[in-house]
Amino acid sequence: MPLVQFNRRLPIMDRMFPEISDITDNMLTEDLFLRDTWMPAINVKEHNKDFEIEVCAPGFTKKDFEVSISDDVLTISAESKREMEEKEENYSRKEFSYNSFNRTFTLPKNVDLKKKIKANYDNGVLLIHIEKSEVSKMEEKKKMIEIS
Repeated sequence: MPLVQFNRRLPIMDRMFPEISDITDNMLTEDLFLRDTWMPAINVKEHNKDFEIEVCAPGFTKKDFEVSISDDVLTISAESKREMEEKEENYSRKEFSYNSFNRTFTLPKNVDLKKKIKANYDNGVLLIHIEKSEVSKMEEKKKMIEIS
């Protein structure tokens, strides 16, 4: 049972289109408001020799991030905890905030994990630079099989 009952303005619409009513009820009554659903905007740019991944995550510091690669999976995560306390003669105030996210990406086969991967955080944007394998190296991995 939902915590908040929604007053329907057009109950006839519920009878005419019950499947839509069920969807909107589920969207509004599930624990939608309890979940932390914030995810940063991410851009992936592919160039001839590299990939650039931009993560728009303002409010973090570079110490808040963890970027790792394991089994051709790039993981980008961040966690930020802030506390502020202010005390004066007649009052005291304490504020705190918590924010986190975790994103994973499967890297393509043409990524060269032997080369240095660079990451830089500036003005709320995390920029990750991953180089591709050289074309000649990629061609060496390809083996032609003769069909008889």
